[in-house]
Amino acid sequence: MPADLNDYFNKKNSNSNSNSNRNFNFKAPDLNFKGFSKLSPWLTIVFIIIVLLAVAKPFAIVNSGEMGIKVTTGEFSSEPLRPGLHFFIPILQKIIVVDTKVRQMTYASVEGVNESSLQRGSGVINKSSISVLDSRGLSVSIDVTVQYSLNENVVPQTIATWNVNWEDKIIDPTVRDVVRSVVGKYTAEELPANRNAIAQQINEDIGRTIAALPNHPVTLNSVQLREIVLPTGVKQQIELVQIAKQEAERAAQEAIKKATLAEGEANATIISSRGRADAARIEADAQAYANKEIAQSLNNPLLNLRQIETQKAFNDALKVNNDAKIFLTPGGAVPNIWVDTKDTKRQSAINSN
Repeated sequence: MPADLNDYFNKKNSNSNSNSNRNFNFKAPDLNFKGFSKLSPWLTIVFIIIVLLAVAKPFAIVNSGEMGIKVTTGEFSSEPLRPGLHFFIPILQKIIVVDTKVRQMTYASVEGVNESSLQRGSGVINKSSISVLDSRGLSVSIDVTVQYSLNENVVPQTIATWNVNWEDKIIDPTVRDVVRSVVGKYTAEELPANRNAIAQQINEDIGRTIAALPNHPVTLNSVQLREIVLPTGVKQQIELVQIAKQEAERAAQEAIKKATLAEGEANATIISSRGRADAARIEADAQAYANKEIAQSLNNPLLNLRQIETQKAFNDALKVNNDAKIFLTPGGAVPNIWVDTKDTKRQSAINSN
């Protein structure tokens, strides 16, 4: 490149740099860090404390329906922690939160339900059916549901004695032992007919066993006998017996119905006969009473009056009918007979008599 061109570009670049310095003359502010330097140790300490709190979490929140237990170097505090925010010293202390709401343990013959299907977070524990031998050694399965809750006042003592898996040490073995003891007294065929008695006995025995524990750690709410699962052969036999029993009951009811109908018809006949007899007796009594009243009403003056009335009626009849041959005439208790003398044959017959 020629020298004159180099001089030209050098001058142009120098001019452009000078113009840019004139247009953008910026001066950086003078920051004073003297005050900040005084606070920085405290800010560092606060920051470290926040980090420690976030990492160590030396507090616990106890929700409603729960109780907290403060443990200091392995020793349980006797006073339970009520719902709220509670602090503890990390490493030396810790807080165990225990659910005190109503919980449920269900023994059911459902596919997929086994000893490991535990939903402790929801307060529901599912276990397989309780296998029991009846009085003859046949195996039957019992489905039971138990509802219970921890005694809030002695939660620390309960956890200290039974540990956090207290349900597997208190509820589960008690239910299994009682169910096997009660059901084992019956044969498999007797179980359905005695279901109510068995359910009541299981409820009473489990409640009595739980109540006898020291410090009353658990409150038993209810025990429900859900189902008795019998062996297939026993179930079929019971069904046959029930069918035969139903047929016998139906025949007995039909016989009772016929006997009741026949008895009703017989009673109706008896009642009808008695009614007719009573009616005849009442009619006869009425007639006798009427005759008695009529007889008592007939006295001499009345009889004379009736004779006079009768005589007058005959006399009036003779005035109209001149051919009358025989008629009655009053005179004493027995009416007299008057014969017309114009009838010679009748008169001669009377005279001959």
